[in-house]
Amino acid sequence: MSEPARIKRGISLYSYQEEFFLRKLDLEGCIAEAAKIGANGIEIVSEQMIPRAPRASDAFYSQWTEWMDKYGTTPVCHDLFLDTKRDPDRLLTDDECVASIEADLCHAKRLGCRYVRVLVSVSPHILARCVSAAERYDVKMLLEVHSPLHFDHPWIIRHAESMEKLGTRHIGFLPDMGIFVKRYPRVMRDRFVRMGARESLADFISAAYDDRILSEYLLQDVRRMGGTPVELAMAETVRHTIWSSPRRLLEFMPRIHHIHAKFYEMTADEIEPSIPYDEIIPVLVAGGYQGYLSSEYEGNRHIQDAFEVDSVEQVRRQHSMFERLLEQYAPVAA
Repeated sequence: MSEPARIKRGISLYSYQEEFFLRKLDLEGCIAEAAKIGANGIEIVSEQMIPRAPRASDAFYSQWTEWMDKYGTTPVCHDLFLDTKRDPDRLLTDDECVASIEADLCHAKRLGCRYVRVLVSVSPHILARCVSAAERYDVKMLLEVHSPLHFDHPWIIRHAESMEKLGTRHIGFLPDMGIFVKRYPRVMRDRFVRMGARESLADFISAAYDDRILSEYLLQDVRRMGGTPVELAMAETVRHTIWSSPRRLLEFMPRIHHIHAKFYEMTADEIEPSIPYDEIIPVLVAGGYQGYLSSEYEGNRHIQDAFEVDSVEQVRRQHSMFERLLEQYAPVAA
C-alpha cells in the first residue's frame, strides 16, 4: 500500500519583506527562517532580493545552490514581472516582452525553480510565443489568478481557452488565495479607523462585505451617509476584495501547479479570520493537488503605521495551522 502524495508547505520570501527591507534578515536569513518551520519550498521575488536579477552573477547562483543544500530547501518558483513601462515614453513591443519573459525563464532554470509566476496582466498571445522557451528550459509558466479576477472572469477564461489550444504542459495557473476572502480583513478595517474612518461606518462596510452587498450600492450608501474620503476609500476596497467558492478550483486542478497562500493576519490561536483555509484545504485534497502552499503575508502593510511587524511569527503561525489542517484532511492511502 503506497503512501498518497501530500500537499507540501513552502513560503514566498516576499512574506519577510519587512525584515529584509529593515536589514533584520538578509536573503540567507530568510531561507533559514523558512527552513526552521519546515516551509521547505522556496519562492522568491527575484527583483526584490537578488542583485541584477534576472541576470544575476554566476557567483550568486553558486551561493544560492549552496544555501539550498545547507538548509534542505527546494527552489520552487520565481515571480517574474513584465515591466512593459520600463521606458518612460513607450510600451515594450511584443518582441521585447517575449525576450523579457525568456530571460526570466532562464533565470528560474538557473535557480532550480520549476515554475515562474506570471502576472495576470500578461496577454495570452505573449505567453503563447514563450511556450517554446518554457519547454526548452523545462519551466512552467503559471498565470496568477489574483483578486479582483477569479476563475469565472472573462480574462481568465480567455487564458484557459488559449492554454487548451496550445496543448502544452508548460503553461498553467497559480491561484492566489486572496480570491477567497470570506470576511473583510480585520487589519484592513482597523487601519482605516486609525486613518480617521468612523467606527460605525467601518463596521457598516465590513458587514456589507461579509453579507455580499453589491459594491456599487455600498459606495452609494457610504456617500449618502456622509462618507469622508477615507471612508469612501475603504468602501472602494470592496471592489477589489472578493469571495468566490473554493470548489471552482476543482475544474482547473490539472493546470494548477503552485498556490499563493495569501494571508492578512494569523491570530494567537493560529486562525486566519478572513480566508477560510478550513474550507480551502479539503477542496485541494479532494482535487488531488500535490504542489506547495506558498505563504504570502500581506498584513504588514496594514499594521506598520501603529505596530511592529513580526512577519516571522505570523508565517510560523500560518504553517502551524497548515500542519493541523493537512493532518486533519490528509488523503487516505489506497
